[in-house]
Amino acid sequence: MLLAGKTFYLTTPIYYVNAEPHIGNASTTIVADVISRFQRQRGRKTFFLTGTDEHALKVMEAAQEHGMDPKSYADMIAPRFAEAWREADLQYDDFIRTTEPRHIKVVQAVFERLRAQGDLYKGAYQGWYCVSDETFFRESEVVDGKCPNPECGKPVRWVEEENYYFRLSAYQDRLLDYIEKNPDFLQPDYRRNEVISFIKQGLQDVSVTRVNRGWGIPVPGEPDKVVYVWMDALLNYLTAAGYLSDDDKFKELWPPDLQLMAKDIFVRFHSTFWPAMLMALEVPLPKVLFGHGFWTIDGRKIGKSLGNAIAPAKIADELAAKSGCDRFVAVDAIRYYMLREVPFGLDGDFSNTGLIKRFNSDLANDLGNLLNRSLSMVHRYFGGVLSEPANGSGGELRAMAESVAVEVESAFDQLKFSQGLESIWRLVSAGNKFVEDNAPWNLYKEGNTGKLAEVLYNALETARIVSVMITSVMPHAAAQMQKQLAADDECVVWSESTAWGRLRTGVQLGEPKPIFPRIEENRAESTAKPKKQEERNMITYEEFKKLDIRIAEVKSAEKVEGADKLLKLIVDDGEGERQIIAGIAQWYDPDSLVGKKIVLLANLQPAVIRGIESNGMLLAADIDGRAVILMPDQDVPAGSKVR
Repeated sequence: MLLAGKTFYLTTPIYYVNAEPHIGNASTTIVADVISRFQRQRGRKTFFLTGTDEHALKVMEAAQEHGMDPKSYADMIAPRFAEAWREADLQYDDFIRTTEPRHIKVVQAVFERLRAQGDLYKGAYQGWYCVSDETFFRESEVVDGKCPNPECGKPVRWVEEENYYFRLSAYQDRLLDYIEKNPDFLQPDYRRNEVISFIKQGLQDVSVTRVNRGWGIPVPGEPDKVVYVWMDALLNYLTAAGYLSDDDKFKELWPPDLQLMAKDIFVRFHSTFWPAMLMALEVPLPKVLFGHGFWTIDGRKIGKSLGNAIAPAKIADELAAKSGCDRFVAVDAIRYYMLREVPFGLDGDFSNTGLIKRFNSDLANDLGNLLNRSLSMVHRYFGGVLSEPANGSGGELRAMAESVAVEVESAFDQLKFSQGLESIWRLVSAGNKFVEDNAPWNLYKEGNTGKLAEVLYNALETARIVSVMITSVMPHAAAQMQKQLAADDECVVWSESTAWGRLRTGVQLGEPKPIFPRIEENRAESTAKPKKQEERNMITYEEFKKLDIRIAEVKSAEKVEGADKLLKLIVDDGEGERQIIAGIAQWYDPDSLVGKKIVLLANLQPAVIRGIESNGMLLAADIDGRAVILMPDQDVPAGSKVR
């Protein structure tokens, strides 16, 4: 359901094509995709723009290094960005390239208008230029011949050219006045303060042309000059919105509701030069410009020369291989990690260790437990069909879910994703505690099916609402959750889909299957000197009491495909059925185990073996390398504790 009104227009910066896409520049596009999906959940039409910036001098130099002309090189690299975003399921509405005819027409038309109305004038430029940043610097800003941008620091070049200048200084007071009267225009606040300080130092007119070296958009009537790459690049936001080509589209989209960019291009370009050009063109300014921090990898700056410019698809493939989860679910996990780990706007450090920790603790354990345990009990106790609860109030869990839905909508609307996700996980924890406190397995043993149905409904309705709230961040995982809950046919706005009581009863629910199978992390062997055998093997009685060893009955057994030594067993541990993987296929026929009682270590952390989750360990004796299963010498009930 889409609400009437202006389309939500959202942009990322456009990316230089002098190198391949990586997790650093993907981060902005990921956030834009999350925002776009979230706005659609609220019933807004969205238009999400991204693309590539191709007329930079460093693109020409990269092409020369590859023995190619700039256009052919750009034609080779630009599609890799589009493909990288598709591989991560980033659903943009338009991918613009600055070499496209539609954009060249707009740039040349804007240049002619600004020149005609006196906002551009000719002058001789003498000063420093950084190719890496594509930025002119004042002589006073450069020390030791290096770019003053702390994120760059590369050598600058002395340039002497006859150029056109844009009268940026003429817009200084108007800019300052606009920023001070519109406190939400520049975000976050600390970056807004940087811009105000920069403007108050005094804005200098900006050179907007360069000598034509065979690459760039030619200046109308003066083919010896090309338009400066930053003037060219910033105008892409107008081009894609239909400026000067499609009045109806432009009316629907403009002004942008939100423009995202990294902090290095926030102050000098997007927050001063860009709005000043729009003022000169008498075009409304964007509603919000947001400058975010940088990502490093394991504490190091991301760079091709450092060998850590890793594409998001590669990280997702590795995570999927380690866990056995769906590939797009692995992408979801990366999205969750990046948005949960660091408040949006600040610098962040990406590490595989941190990613796996979040994957296991938040997704496999917390979220997986809420869904899988409750869903498994619905199948075990009610044949997979939820009954209508006698008391449908939902109690405190309902009140919390409704409160959290409001919190999350507000947090996401303010780009406080980490805060919003924290709120969601408070609800996940409350749902898990609700199940523990109400112990549905005991209700079943007591024959209290009415209360049992109520508890399981409330737990799974909490899981459904959680799935709605994580949809923009983890769309594929949310869809799988909703499919298991038979709630995947909903198409309503946020306020309706997060309302309590939408989980259907009387329908067959899907089979419980781990969406985020836990990753068994490799641990390095200790290099410490071993203690005496007696000391190493001794444990206290208190430590032994922590082990939950019990009798379980084998309900089914089958070989694991592609693994000669492994069997997959479904066992009843007295509280319900669980799945375990055992390395006994060489010595036991699967059919011979059905109905047998075994000894089970029940509180071993779940592990993923060959992509299959194992929830416990069968105990066996080792006789010269041969496994002999431990079994009680008389018939005892499943669930009996071993003491």
